Amino acid sequence: MTHSVAFGIDRLLADPVLLDKLKGKRVALIAHPASVTADLAHSLDALMEAGVNVTSAFGPQHGLKGDKQDNMVETADETDAQYGIPVFSLYGEVRRPTGQMMSSADVFLFDLQDLGCRIYTFVTTLLYLLEEAAKGGKSVWVLDRPNPAGRPIEGTMLIPGHESFVGAAPMPMRHGLTLGEMGHFFVAHFGLDVDYRVVAMEGWRPDEPSGAVASGYGWPKDRIWINPSPNAASVNMARCYAGTVMIEGATVSEGRGTTRPLEVLFGAPDIDAEGVWKLMRQMAPEWCGGVLVRDCWFEPTFHKHAGKLCNGLMMHAEGPDYAHELFRPWRLQALAFKAIRTLYPDYELWRDFPYEYELDRLAIDVINGGPALREWVDDSGSAPRDLDQAAAQDEALWAQTVREHLLY
Repeated sequence: MTHSVAFGIDRLLADPVLLDKLKGKRVALIAHPASVTADLAHSLDALMEAGVNVTSAFGPQHGLKGDKQDNMVETADETDAQYGIPVFSLYGEVRRPTGQMMSSADVFLFDLQDLGCRIYTFVTTLLYLLEEAAKGGKSVWVLDRPNPAGRPIEGTMLIPGHESFVGAAPMPMRHGLTLGEMGHFFVAHFGLDVDYRVVAMEGWRPDEPSGAVASGYGWPKDRIWINPSPNAASVNMARCYAGTVMIEGATVSEGRGTTRPLEVLFGAPDIDAEGVWKLMRQMAPEWCGGVLVRDCWFEPTFHKHAGKLCNGLMMHAEGPDYAHELFRPWRLQALAFKAIRTLYPDYELWRDFPYEYELDRLAIDVINGGPALREWVDDSGSAPRDLDQAAAQDEALWAQTVREHLLY
């Protein structure tokens, strides 16, 4: 079957000129379970079969195999049983590749499916790889893949000084770029002297509606969705994630321990979800469009509120009523927090625990790249327009900053 969009890995394998540039080179692959070709062969197997001299592989958070179900579970280094090459973990003892790891190859092929969100750690893994490649005179090729959340930009900018493993650089939560484009931004922003190349996609048109033959607002309709991490189970999750990931910093449930994690605005045993949704539509109806939201019930099998019946709100950023340009998951999630705070002023909403190796800041502030969103939620005098103005300014600045790096 011919596909309407050729991803970077497929373009590389089909182009003798590109493959020829890898001849005589030791090649490393950075990959996860969604690193597959159009016919669903894993990129490692496909490269080996094509005769590429792959001398090492790297697994990001959740591992090369993606077997670590929960968040923040480390992976150990290992040796690949089939090919006998080292598989280095970039989410274990280190998150930044060491000099020894970098010495295992000359060219690093980066083939990770992203979700289009600043906090998804593969973005930071790309930056760390580029920085280490610059130090060691190595080459980095991004085998580009779609941003399933498409081009819309949303959220306030990470504040300098608030960088973390879930915040690589000043960018908004929903960045609108592919990782190939993000690499160009990193090279320019950090002034990296590195041999960087993007094997671009062919035919990716992120603004095409989901009714179009090829596209689907970011994710091509004729391509299988494979979880890039265990809880990224659908395109719906990818579209919602720039909002729902913030719940990791809250005491309410994001649906972990269910089959539809990170597709709910919240769930809790002691909150009236329908009441929250009613207030949200009163407070900022313009933030509630483009998506279908329904009252739901679930009982997490693990994680927050395990074994307790939770009432929540489920989002459906899909189907004929989905409006891509109207759907604003970051604002919608912020509004859900605001409505909970308004209805339940004394609710202990923010989780205080070590989050992604950050010990001194609240998780919600690490996630948002600063305290502004939490302060807006907790300030009884603040209104939706206050957050909207701050975000709109940052969104416009980001759009202007990255315009020169767009490849599609």
